[in-house]
Amino acid sequence: MGRSRRRNHVLGFLVLGSESLSNSFSVFPERFPRIRFLLPLDATLDMEKIGEQFANLNIVKRSSGTTESTYLLGIDASKTVQAEKGNLVAVLCSNGSIRIYDKEGLSVLREFSGNPGLLNGVKFANSCDSIYSSCTDGTVKCWDARLASEKPVQLFKGYPSNIFISFDVNCNDHVICAGTEKVDDDALLVFWDARVNSQDLSTAKDPLGAYSETHSDDITQVCFHPSNPNMVVSGSTDGLVNVFDISVDNEEDALVTTCNSVSSVSYIGWSGKDYKQIYCMTHDEGFCWWDLNHLNTDEPITCLNIQDVREVIDVKGGILDYLIGGLYHEKMNKLFVIGGTNTGIIHIMSCTTSGLIHVTSLQGGHSATVRSFCWNMQDDSLLTGGEDAQLLLWKPGAIEKTFTKKDSMKIASSVYQRVRVHSSDSYKRKKKL
Repeated sequence: MGRSRRRNHVLGFLVLGSESLSNSFSVFPERFPRIRFLLPLDATLDMEKIGEQFANLNIVKRSSGTTESTYLLGIDASKTVQAEKGNLVAVLCSNGSIRIYDKEGLSVLREFSGNPGLLNGVKFANSCDSIYSSCTDGTVKCWDARLASEKPVQLFKGYPSNIFISFDVNCNDHVICAGTEKVDDDALLVFWDARVNSQDLSTAKDPLGAYSETHSDDITQVCFHPSNPNMVVSGSTDGLVNVFDISVDNEEDALVTTCNSVSSVSYIGWSGKDYKQIYCMTHDEGFCWWDLNHLNTDEPITCLNIQDVREVIDVKGGILDYLIGGLYHEKMNKLFVIGGTNTGIIHIMSCTTSGLIHVTSLQGGHSATVRSFCWNMQDDSLLTGGEDAQLLLWKPGAIEKTFTKKDSMKIASSVYQRVRVHSSDSYKRKKKL
């Protein structure tokens, strides 16, 4: 199928009354030089108060052992009201499978496989206990997390030669978007109608269409807006972070803005009031933060641009080896960056226009690199997973139980070369003097 046929008639049925952010606006970081800032005194006092809340997190449960030890690469928790009676947690493992856990007991309930392909990413639907993952076999798969059957209840088929390495589902569960590896000259964002009807259950769904002109390399990240079903942001190894309004009929007009991180994108997310800010992290531990409220104004869109967070962050005598991801805390109206060390310490940093500020560190949990986390805004609990094959549940004010800490496990895996790999040496030992 030709490229023009794939991209210009994608999502006209998705106009849902949500307001579009702006017309297209390009951002290039050379316009905004990187500057180190001094932290104001009042900001320091605020950080102390915030730090107390995070420092109050204690481990209440560790996952039980499984027959196969794997890295835990991604975590998501069920969002349904019914789930309060028995919350489910889905974990992407480095063997290419997804494990379903009971949240409170952290016991494995069932496991889903992407065979013959490898799964990338894990996401619960917002309105039910369906679990999604993209697959290297050119499909996005959907399972019912409460059923023991390993067969997907829905299958979303891509175009020939598609290898999906990222995806997301929008906030009303109507649309799936998946990003592909670059094949020949194509790096695509492919879209499907995710709504279920009885006829869909027996056949694989074909795409609605695709965007093919806005990224020139592997699309590593896709993230829909938390409350606007029409807005989606994508990131790529080409360094670009693109924001789209998919209610617009064609790719060129749908592109709201392009931001440039000047490095391969490893993580993207939304933040700020009404989620009108975006941020990204890069594979060389950079961090960028942009404010979409400043589109079509004279104000700079770039709030913060740090080429290497390890060079500028002070973690109070410790070290930072890598970044894991970001968390916008609605109650605090704060964006936090999560990082860690190769020995399993988790660092929590607050994001301000003056820079990243170390808030607190969580120790005594993991014994190796931490790969994933999931924050629950309702009960302020935290799930973390890593290369020690452990899934940990942290809760505020809980009494820490006594555990035997597992030895660090380095697991060989066929997916190892496909996922983000951190050096086993600390940054400070590598840094040139």
